[in-house]
Amino acid sequence: MAQGSDNNQAFLASAMQFLQAGQGYAQQFMEQFSKQAGIADQAPALDPQALTALQKEFMDRQMSLWQSVLAKQQGQAPTFEVRPEPGDRRFAAPEWHESPIYDYLHQAYLLNVQYLKEMVEKLPADDAKARDKMRFIARQMADALAPTNFAATNPEFIKLALETKGQSITDGINNLIRDFEKGRISMTDESVFEVGRNIATTEGAVVFENEVMQLIQYAPLTAKVASRPLLVVPPCINKFYIMDLQPDNSLIRYMVDQGNTVFLVSWRNPSEAQGHLGWDDYLEQGPIQALSVVRELTKVKQVNALGFCVGGTILTSALAVLKARGDDCVASLTLLTTLLDFSDTGEIGLFIDEQALTTREATIGQGGLLPARDLQNTFSFLRANDLVWNYVQNNYLKGQKPQAFDLLYWNSDSTNLPGPFACWYMRHMYLDNSLREPGKLAMCGVKVDLGQLAMPVYLLATREDHIVPWQSAYQSTRILGGQCRFVLGASGHIAGVINPASKNKRSYWINDDVTTDAATWLAAAAEMKGSWWTDWSTWLQQHSGAQRAARKIGNTKYKAIEPAPGRYVKERAV
Repeated sequence: MAQGSDNNQAFLASAMQFLQAGQGYAQQFMEQFSKQAGIADQAPALDPQALTALQKEFMDRQMSLWQSVLAKQQGQAPTFEVRPEPGDRRFAAPEWHESPIYDYLHQAYLLNVQYLKEMVEKLPADDAKARDKMRFIARQMADALAPTNFAATNPEFIKLALETKGQSITDGINNLIRDFEKGRISMTDESVFEVGRNIATTEGAVVFENEVMQLIQYAPLTAKVASRPLLVVPPCINKFYIMDLQPDNSLIRYMVDQGNTVFLVSWRNPSEAQGHLGWDDYLEQGPIQALSVVRELTKVKQVNALGFCVGGTILTSALAVLKARGDDCVASLTLLTTLLDFSDTGEIGLFIDEQALTTREATIGQGGLLPARDLQNTFSFLRANDLVWNYVQNNYLKGQKPQAFDLLYWNSDSTNLPGPFACWYMRHMYLDNSLREPGKLAMCGVKVDLGQLAMPVYLLATREDHIVPWQSAYQSTRILGGQCRFVLGASGHIAGVINPASKNKRSYWINDDVTTDAATWLAAAAEMKGSWWTDWSTWLQQHSGAQRAARKIGNTKYKAIEPAPGRYVKERAV
């Protein structure tokens, strides 16, 4: 026992020296990063006095941790502990706490992360975006170097390898080889799912198609329907079936079940043949063409329209073009987690700056593709611990097979974007934030003004959205000309939207007064239990017109081309 205790203390002493050395590497890294980013060209990288104080505090914490772990090893209560941030479950397994070696190792890592974060705040920065860039890079470095990600420092890996007599190591290597061949990390058992067989199964048919999209009309589920149909425009950055995963969590099926004749734009997953398409092409051949077909097919003057994420940006832009042409074809507009004001775009905006965009414009701006893999990696590293390192640990270190999960199957089914479209979008929306300014942008040959859109609008944002910050989505109440109802859902960008009414989970917040700023709005908002779907359905009924007999799919001009979900959504990016 004494020998084992001496060995543990010797290991801990070495580990402490190693981890303390990390502060020097962290300082060098942040100084080098600030110079490369042009953040500290005119100022010292770190204030010497601030750095000295930070180093002293770090050493004091390390010594307190060291003494606490030794005391715990001798049966005494710990006097100092470093706990992960709320929601961080990387060190929840008992193996991280049973051994003094790994107990110290994971807490020392957390101390180093704290030190790195505090150092970032001490570095000079010219503006908020520069500071956010440093925070993002520091977090990526800290997440990548976590002891959970390496076999030698992960006790869960060692325990499982011993229990399985090395089989978990073999399985992990095989998982790694398969993922290397695919070129991406497996997040789910993809063999379980097939688009059109057990996901995206709401009955309907493609009634129109062009180079950009297929238009799906869904079969009615009620004897009577609202006279005004509903056109849905999902994001083109992902596949539409996030809105139609399984029957019990399908927003599309819910829309139909509420007595709506639902049409949906299914964007094409572009190949090199579509690499020339630009923003105007997506407006003209997407929502503008779809609205024309829907009105002609259903013989109505006005329809209701809904856009999700960038689909909402595209839809609103198209409506502004139609408005400039004298066409008021939409009676009500619903926007789900949509940006119209790009002042604060969250961490996605950190990937888009003048230098990076100029490079993109030079390579794919006149033709070519922004690959699906680039987009998927960008979104994954916004939540690296959940969408990257979690699977590194489970798939490769533990040799586990990912569980079947429909949402993660969708998340892995990414889409390409035409280069001209992507560059125009990043330039004029993310970088210049021109859409919010009346008359600044010309689209499809006309100047647009979102303030001229006077139809009633339902705006949904989600409280934990890391892609569309809810405060930015709230700014749409200042831009659009119609009466706005703003609703704030719980959870994030996807889970907050795909929140089935039948499961009665989560909450949403309502407040009819949208004249205040976002913080004041939330402070006065009432929390409602359950899904926002029911609130939206009640609102939509007010703008849907009288009841009529359910419509059949298509007509003599727009005949069914193929069953839903159509072939466009089944095309995978290569």
